[in-house]
Amino acid sequence: MDTEWSAPHGSWASSAARRRNMQAIRSRDTKPEQLIRRLVHAQGLRYRVAAKPLPNLRRTADMVFRPAKVAVFIDGCYWHGCPEHYVPPKTNSGYWSQKVARNMERDRDTNRRLKEADWTVLRFWEHESPDTCALQIAATVSRLRPER
Repeated sequence: MDTEWSAPHGSWASSAARRRNMQAIRSRDTKPEQLIRRLVHAQGLRYRVAAKPLPNLRRTADMVFRPAKVAVFIDGCYWHGCPEHYVPPKTNSGYWSQKVARNMERDRDTNRRLKEADWTVLRFWEHESPDTCALQIAATVSRLRPER
């Protein structure tokens, strides 16, 4: 039996180990998201998790406050090109750098589309203080929430 692994044609993974690593990365329910959600929930605010703010926009926000029209994104430093923490990869750097650049462009496009639809977009980096993020989210939602 041949134990050597080779990437399938057109695969993005440069090795079996890299492929396993990339498949294990969460796209939702990350630790920073969970911490911030817990803190926001403790303040009495309710929200949708991993929801589309706009039905015709094929993108999901980490937290959506529909009545207040607030979409919250907790961006990973690597995947979204954090100016403080992003470090270009050493292997397959062309592919990964282009992927991060596309993510950043998609983030800007998402912001633009949501703002055009009168939504407020809040973006935080995963390294930011969860307490500070939760306070800013709560203040924004409270200010924009329609009177009951």
